[in-house]
Amino acid sequence: MSFNIGLSGLYAANKQLDVTGNNIANVATAGFKSSRAEFADVYSSTRLGSGSKVIGNGVRLANVSQQFTQGDISNTGNVLDMGINGSGFFTLSNNGSITYTRAGTFKVDKDGFITNTDYTSRLQGYGVDANGKIINGVLTDLKIDTSNLAPKSTSLVTSTINLNSTAPVIDDTATTGVPFDPTNTASYTKSFSTPVYDSQGNSHVMDQYMVKTGANTWKVYTLVDGRNPDATGSDPKTTPPVASTMSFDTAGKLTQVSTPNPSGGAPIISSDLKLTGWVPGTVTNGVWKANGASANPAGITISMAKTTQFNADTARSIPTQDGYATGQITNLTIDGTGTLFANFSNNQSKAIGQVALASFTNEQGLQPVGGTAWRETYASGIPGYDAPKTGTLGEVASNSLEESNVNLTNELVDLIKGQSNYQANAKTISTQSTIMQTIIQMT
Repeated sequence: MSFNIGLSGLYAANKQLDVTGNNIANVATAGFKSSRAEFADVYSSTRLGSGSKVIGNGVRLANVSQQFTQGDISNTGNVLDMGINGSGFFTLSNNGSITYTRAGTFKVDKDGFITNTDYTSRLQGYGVDANGKIINGVLTDLKIDTSNLAPKSTSLVTSTINLNSTAPVIDDTATTGVPFDPTNTASYTKSFSTPVYDSQGNSHVMDQYMVKTGANTWKVYTLVDGRNPDATGSDPKTTPPVASTMSFDTAGKLTQVSTPNPSGGAPIISSDLKLTGWVPGTVTNGVWKANGASANPAGITISMAKTTQFNADTARSIPTQDGYATGQITNLTIDGTGTLFANFSNNQSKAIGQVALASFTNEQGLQPVGGTAWRETYASGIPGYDAPKTGTLGEVASNSLEESNVNLTNELVDLIKGQSNYQANAKTISTQSTIMQTIIQMT
């Protein structure tokens, strides 16, 4: 029996060295999780029990368990390198065969799909609808869409404006004052310009001219492409610009904006200006020509709600407007929630997908299949999918990789221990052999 005990010890020590050697070999493998050999003693017994004087029968390998502790996150500079800081696994699909990994060394194949290093399995996540909204709950192959971003015509312009309450009043009547003329700076107090876009992504200039006509009254003349946006003729002078009137209270707050009704009815009272008849075009040598594009069918709303009349310089904050020209993709960014954003040359960005992470009740039950990947088993339980940073799931670190969690110092110490165990068990066999030789010589 002593030979069997020694042999079991040799086997166990050999397995310990194998596990330690495998850990050391993968010290530089991204997403690798170290393993630990777990042993159990062996006792002989009968159906009535082992008794109180039974000697053990050696040792056996009970399990090789993986340690899913966090590895260090190191920067790589590659946007598609992704590390998980926290719990969770990336999900990969190879024609429906699902595996899970912590190694975020992803690439893009010839069709634009995000895959593993071998280009054999595609990264799974959530797609987006036409408006760039993430469609949660349905896993799909993540793909980088490199098509141009279609232009969007301007529908809303917003800004914060202050009109100087001490500015001189300008009489803009044709008989007694100076009629408004965009080429005559004496006919208005201040002008502001804002770029707007038509349906083809062409940029146009919207000019607003502020004229102080009373103590708490200002007029606003709005021109697009140097003409009245409601003009229908080819000559911009055929339809003179129409002014909206802004009224303020004694505290300098805007009370209303009154705009003449194009249909001839009562004036339109609001806190906004509305351009409804704008036809995109250009003015060349005083002649306006349509460019074939169309404006926003709903018109352009110019929000004046944040306009004030205080004793300060007439000035405007940087305006914002929701239109933009055609954009070409320039780069890709991934945030902590795993959302992939395509950034375009027109300073716009659009979500094109989101990485999904899988979690398991028993990570130790996952089956290693090589390539730093695991498969679901009965012992692991079924996976739960969700977006990163949801619940107990970790966050995704783009431009980074999770390093192996192997502690090289500990492994080298374990290597020495395994060698000592192997030598000690070999010694028990050698000793038993010497005893046997002694007994034989006595007979």
